[in-house]
Amino acid sequence: MQNNYIAIAGKLETEPTFSHEVYGEGFYNFYTAVDRLSETYDILPVTISERLIDIKKLEIGKDVIINGQMRSYNSYDPEEGRNRLILTVFTKNISFSDELFENPNEVILNGYICKPPIFRTTPFGREIADILLAVNRSYNKSDYIPCIAWGRNARYVSNLGVGENIKIHGRMQSRGYQKKLDNGEMLEKVAFEVSINKIEELVDL
Repeated sequence: MQNNYIAIAGKLETEPTFSHEVYGEGFYNFYTAVDRLSETYDILPVTISERLIDIKKLEIGKDVIINGQMRSYNSYDPEEGRNRLILTVFTKNISFSDELFENPNEVILNGYICKPPIFRTTPFGREIADILLAVNRSYNKSDYIPCIAWGRNARYVSNLGVGENIKIHGRMQSRGYQKKLDNGEMLEKVAFEVSINKIEELVDL
């Protein structure tokens, strides 16, 4: 079974920019606007190889359907003076379509809890739990995916321990927040995470 799957459908929000090269293969980054059911939208980061498509065809405003995997890596943030975990949608397949989708944002991950879950309650009484999921990749690598659970799911994951194997279904979301710097200034930041809809606890054989 595939342990890392994401499918999104939306509009190109930015033009692709060159990111890096691996063995002569160039990779580009861009952002895609994906609608939510609440009539708002998420701006999600996407990485794509130049071998999948003519990069010049990726024009702002075009409707795209992307299938791939969630990937993570560390990148130095000069504003904060430290490394940050960066998430992106790593494209395996892309096509152009303006067809409406019932579920334009779907994530399925099978991984291991690698930090103790953090459970909290908002000022409005909403229960939330943050977890960091390690999802194995080929060549002994892993992607570390921040996930957030709500209500009953939050209570459930708050009782799970490090090393527990779970499968989650959800959606990737962008969330703005403010970060206070050492000099007292407030910095506007954007976090990316998976909002969990369903959780299955798995047992390794």
